Amino acid sequence: MTILSINNLSVGLPDGGDRDLAVEGVTFSVGKGETLCLVGESGSGKSVVAQAVMGMLPLQLPVKSGNIEFMGAPLPAQRDPAYLAMRSVRMAMIFQDAGASLDPLQRVGDQLEEIALVHGIDRATRKKMVADILDAVHLPDPKKLARAYPHQLSGGQAQRVVIAAALLLNPELLIADEPTTALDVTTQAEILELIEELRRDRGTAVLFITHDFGVVSDIADRVVVMRKGEVVESGEAAPLLRNPQHPYTRTLLAAATSRAAPRDAVDKSAVMTAQNICLTYKSGGPFNRREVEAVKDVSLTLHKGRTTAVVGESGSGKSSFARCLLRLEDVTSGTLTFEGRDITHLEGAEMQALRKRIQVVLQDPFGALNPRRTIGSAIAEGPIIHGATRADARAKAENLLEMVGLTPQAYDRHPHEFSGGQRQRICIARALALDPDVLIADESVSALDVSIQAQVLALFRDLQQRLGFTMLFITHDLRVAAAIADDLLVMQNGRAVEYGNAAEIFANPSQDYTKALLAAAPGQDLTAVSAA
Repeated sequence: MTILSINNLSVGLPDGGDRDLAVEGVTFSVGKGETLCLVGESGSGKSVVAQAVMGMLPLQLPVKSGNIEFMGAPLPAQRDPAYLAMRSVRMAMIFQDAGASLDPLQRVGDQLEEIALVHGIDRATRKKMVADILDAVHLPDPKKLARAYPHQLSGGQAQRVVIAAALLLNPELLIADEPTTALDVTTQAEILELIEELRRDRGTAVLFITHDFGVVSDIADRVVVMRKGEVVESGEAAPLLRNPQHPYTRTLLAAATSRAAPRDAVDKSAVMTAQNICLTYKSGGPFNRREVEAVKDVSLTLHKGRTTAVVGESGSGKSSFARCLLRLEDVTSGTLTFEGRDITHLEGAEMQALRKRIQVVLQDPFGALNPRRTIGSAIAEGPIIHGATRADARAKAENLLEMVGLTPQAYDRHPHEFSGGQRQRICIARALALDPDVLIADESVSALDVSIQAQVLALFRDLQQRLGFTMLFITHDLRVAAAIADDLLVMQNGRAVEYGNAAEIFANPSQDYTKALLAAAPGQDLTAVSAA
């Protein structure tokens, strides 16, 4: 039975862009109890298709041609009030950012009850429905969790609540728009398993939007690949993954299975060491003192010209450990050295000079740049602060723009004129403007789709070979770690679980936690097919 049918759908774009259509001639269908994955990069039109199905297209994106049928009947025109009776009841959508989908001022249970209230369901029935759906999505102690506020939930719990909200009224169609992108591998695996279980048990049709072919290989019955608003390839998941026909599909698959080229181990030229680092966060007053051990006895050595990846789940202490290395936090105990010199308690001008040699690339390329400043001035600012003339700083910034794949003419443009991948390249150029010896990248590709991730990771490797800097790369994504790391540090609950050569650990992990992380990573079958 066909639940959703999209026939030759074309959606327009505002005037002045480089394309006339956001979506052009898209055709596919989703059957009862089937999962169809809609795959493509940012800007491919995936989310526009989803918005069109939900009747949520903005006025700037008019439907130009085609039609959408739901359960054999045409859907109303966009933004028609008739959708109010359909959303949640017959079709529902899970968005990427669970935090933004929940009202921070309302308890979780009240938010779920409100969905049923809008559709005229009585109070006693609403409460039972909420308790049942929270139990169905495997949340612990549903009654207690229903009384919690969103900020009291973990990322995985918040996403489960959003899924519960979407499934509360048992819709025939569930649209999931990148619901696992920001989650660590174990939480991601749990959410994917949950959606699959609910699809199987309830017969729900699932339209799953993603850029990650690893996820596709785990859950898809059929696949539709989109690029620049058009469908370039579609078909049953298994044969498409084994033998993709379109070059773009092959590019996305390659990005999902890439591995770093192995390099010989290095025993000398230690640039930075951390010995038995501990960090305890303290809060509260004398009567409600609270201490959290974020980092517990962690040690590593950063060798010249090599990349060490730090991986682990959310809350494992990865970013806290990085803050210790950057000296943004004073360690509770332990020793940090830089080129053999103890820097654990370095202060003043000596600390300022050290900061020039250790730079950072942050996770969010959109929030990392001042929207009011040109990107050239952002790159040149560091050299100017450290004594360079404006002319020399500009020349260096223009040279760095070329090195990261942009043009010197981009110097006078503002951040909003660049894509997410281009902004991250700008952030990398800014971090390299001071010729650092150590570059710390904290989840610096997690906001990017897989093909752009692959480009940025290749850029890191290329720049490292040309400039010789050492890199600490923090990520929750094991696929990313495999693509960039020479050495690997696995963290859990603030502790170092496993540490050593990355290729050896990926091939033969010795610790149960590392094995669990690797097993939870999506696309196991895909990796096997790629290796074959």
